[in-house]
Amino acid sequence: MPFLGQDWRSPGWRWVKTEDGWKRCEPFSPALEDGNNQLNDISHTVIITGDDENEEVYNTEDCEFAAKKRKKDHFRNNTDSQCFYREKWIYVHKESTKERHGYCTLGEAFNRLDFSSAIQDIRRFNYVVKLLQLIAKSQLTSLSGAAQKNYFNILDKIVQKVMEDQYNPRLIKDLLQDLSSTLCILIRGVGKSVLVGNINIWICRLETILLWQQQLKNLQMNKQVNNGLTLSDLPLHMLNNILYRFSDGWDIITLGQVTPTLYMLSEDRQLWKKLCQYHFAEKQFCRHLIPSEKGHIDWKLMYFALQKYYPIKEQYGDTLHFCRHCSILFWKDTGHPCTASDPNTCLTPVSPQHFIDLFKF
Repeated sequence: MPFLGQDWRSPGWRWVKTEDGWKRCEPFSPALEDGNNQLNDISHTVIITGDDENEEVYNTEDCEFAAKKRKKDHFRNNTDSQCFYREKWIYVHKESTKERHGYCTLGEAFNRLDFSSAIQDIRRFNYVVKLLQLIAKSQLTSLSGAAQKNYFNILDKIVQKVMEDQYNPRLIKDLLQDLSSTLCILIRGVGKSVLVGNINIWICRLETILLWQQQLKNLQMNKQVNNGLTLSDLPLHMLNNILYRFSDGWDIITLGQVTPTLYMLSEDRQLWKKLCQYHFAEKQFCRHLIPSEKGHIDWKLMYFALQKYYPIKEQYGDTLHFCRHCSILFWKDTGHPCTASDPNTCLTPVSPQHFIDLFKF
C-alpha cells in the first residue's frame, strides 16, 4: 500500500496488516536519532515486529534508506539550516523530458552552487554580493521558500564577515539599501501573492535588514598597528601604478583619503581619463563633456556623470562558468562531469546578470 506522489518511482511507506487494519511501520523509534552510526555495524537481517503475531522483515539496505530519509526530514525541519549539496554544479535545462519534469529554477540554482563557501573566497566575494543585489532588485518573487532561507542565511554571513574583516562595507550597504527598498514595495502588495511566505516573516526580515544597516553605519575601522613597511613608504611611481589598476572610482577616492600624497595622485586628470575610456565608449563621453574652470575637461566629474547614464564594466576575480557542451553551471575550480574531448573550449564565464538571464523563461 505505497504512497504514490508526483514521482511514480517513490518507494512509499511500509505497512503491516493487523486486526484493526493496516498500520504503518516505524522502523526506528525516536530514541534512535543517530541510527546511521548504528547501521554501519549491522551486517545481518533486521527484524522489526509490530505485534506478537505480525512481523515485517527488513534487510540492511531498507534500514539504510529509512535512516537516510529520517535524517533528511530532520534536516529539512531545521529552520536555521541551509540546503547543502555534494555537487557544486547544476544542469540548466529549459524543457521537460521523460527523465526530467519541469524546469531548472533560479531558486534551485541558488541553492545548489554553494554561495556560502564562495563568500569566504575574496576572489568570489564581490561576484556573490552583486548577484544578491540583482536578485534583490528584481527576482525576490521568483525564490522558493528554501531559496529565501538560503538567501538570508548567506546575507547574514556576508554582514558578519564585513563586521569582522571590514572588507568592502560600501558594497554591502548598497545591497542592503536595494533589498530594503524592494521589500518595502513588495510588502505593501499583501494579498496579491507577490512573495512566497507569511507576511510576518517578511516583516521580521525587513527589521533584520534595518538592524544590519545600523550595525554597518556604526562600523569602526580597526587601525592597523604595524611597525614594518606600509603603503606610504612605497615610491610615487608604485603608488601611481596601484591607482591605475583600480576600476572603481569610489575606490580611488577612498584610497586618496589615506594620505596627502595619495590624495594628490588620486586627483590626476589622466587617471580619471583612463578610467572613463575603460568603462565608456568615445561616443558616450563625447555627449557629456564637462569642462572645468580652466577650460579643460573634468574627467572625474565626467566619470560619475556617465555612470548615471551607462553601466560600467564589471571585474571579478572569479566567476561561475557555463559549459555549452553539457549545459552545466559551475565554479571553475570545482569542475563538473564534462564529456567533451576538450572541456576548456566549451566554457563561458557567466556574469551576475547573465546568471539571472539563464533562468528567465
